[in-house]
Amino acid sequence: MRERPCDVGLACHSQSMSPLTSAPWGRPARDPDGGWAVIDVETSGFRPGQARVISVAVLGLDADGNVEQSVVSLLNPGVDPGPTHVHGLTTAMLEDQPQFGDIVGDLVKVLRGRTLVAHNVAFDYAFVTAEAELAGAALPVDSVMCTVELGRRLNLGLDNLRLETLAAHWGVTQERPHDAFDDAMVLTRVLASALQRAREHDIWLPVRPVTRRRWPNGRVTHEELRPLKALASRMPCPYLNPGPYVRGRPLVQGMRVALASEVRRTHEELVERILHAGLAYTDAVDHETSLVICNDAASEQGKGYQAKQLGVPVVSDVQFMDCVTGVIGGTSMEEFIDTAPAEEQLALF
Repeated sequence: MRERPCDVGLACHSQSMSPLTSAPWGRPARDPDGGWAVIDVETSGFRPGQARVISVAVLGLDADGNVEQSVVSLLNPGVDPGPTHVHGLTTAMLEDQPQFGDIVGDLVKVLRGRTLVAHNVAFDYAFVTAEAELAGAALPVDSVMCTVELGRRLNLGLDNLRLETLAAHWGVTQERPHDAFDDAMVLTRVLASALQRAREHDIWLPVRPVTRRRWPNGRVTHEELRPLKALASRMPCPYLNPGPYVRGRPLVQGMRVALASEVRRTHEELVERILHAGLAYTDAVDHETSLVICNDAASEQGKGYQAKQLGVPVVSDVQFMDCVTGVIGGTSMEEFIDTAPAEEQLALF
């Protein structure tokens, strides 16, 4: 497993097969799940659709982390295998191996009903779905989780969140780094420890919904994994903005919430809780902003400073997390709009 560039994906168009905004973003670690599909791929390069998958390992786990199904295979990509000094795979080693289309049916069986998990899941997801589309198949991936983001939330005090660092932290032995099967096995054991810590500390899991799109010709493609904040800032809130937050009172659905950089929790986790509660996430701090989450009350720059200048209330991430479980219902856009026929409306003048 190599270090991967973040937010790699496929640009897709046309009508979505399932609306992104209706799916949940994140969930408590204590909630039941349908199992996990831990994946690792080795590739001939870094660009999905151009570079190819040359080795794949997918381990289907039940909710308790036990391996129920697996697909592990070298693959013949039909191109140069790329950095052999990294993954150790040569053209001669791959020429008699199956192609991705030969194993995609087995992959579908392992993935169905499970959340796809990888260490920088955008990389593995982009490559495996690109390969599926080249083979004319659609993978039943409805949700994914990145163990890098999960590691950020666990407050482990580590220098970095590389797989080898997390493995060493939890006493997991890596025998063959950059071997897809060994990396997937290591990640499976890391995941078990990470989930246990998340349950103990009531930390939400960074589960992300994904969508598949159908083109007019019937071909199915997989939606790109985009950063949550970028998506959230464009999501319409179904509730009217009730105005600024008042200390000592509950949060109200529809309030506009901005995030400063001076917070301990990750922005992704805070955005998940904002969306889940029916609040609106905003990138901007202005007179329409209801509150700003910032741990530095005397901030001299950024969103915390802007909030102070505009008189927008500021709360710490601890205070916000205490309040977000008790958000009260707001006024929906549908309730606000008078849909009565014109002949039934009263004339005021």
